[in-house]
Amino acid sequence: MSPVDTDKDVLIVQADSAETSRGWATLGDRRWRCTVGEGGVREDKVEGDAATPAGEYPLRRLYFRNDRLVLPKVRLPARPISEHDGWCDDPRSSTYNRLVHVPNDWSAEKMWREDGLYDLVVVVGYNDDPPEGEWGSAIFLHVAREDYAPTRGCVAFSLADLLELVPLLGPTTRLRVLATPASEQMSAAGEGAATKALADFDEKDW
Repeated sequence: MSPVDTDKDVLIVQADSAETSRGWATLGDRRWRCTVGEGGVREDKVEGDAATPAGEYPLRRLYFRNDRLVLPKVRLPARPISEHDGWCDDPRSSTYNRLVHVPNDWSAEKMWREDGLYDLVVVVGYNDDPPEGEWGSAIFLHVAREDYAPTRGCVAFSLADLLELVPLLGPTTRLRVLATPASEQMSAAGEGAATKALADFDEKDW
């Protein structure tokens, strides 16, 4: 299967081009607008680079604000977010890339946010089995800003689209983030067709 083929249990994310964070997420025959990291899509992601990691990863669980939305029926484990939930982003900590109670002695991102971006969160199994080095933390599917502004490395969707997507995700669903944007892929495909046509050319066709 080529990386652009659809798979009913693989959520494929691809940016439109290297110049934009906007892209599309495809699951089977359905797709949704999304946005990726301000640092682009990288195969060598590190903590703080604001890049979305290229590759294929499992989806772990859901967190949601039960004071703001009603979660539809889902197949992934789910838990409401509390005011003291955080996600450790400090590589020096033994709790790096883990849900933690805040405040604590280490740097952590607050999960309880006023801007609504974490009203619904799907945890991506990136650098978590176990967390190592400074390869990045807190990679989620979450709610996008209204203008689909770039994220800090996550993949973000409109709330309506994310609510439509999460019931389709299960324990075997994987997230596949493509390193090559759609524009470069189409360009390469066009060049490949031209090369094949030239290889197939026969002088007797003159």
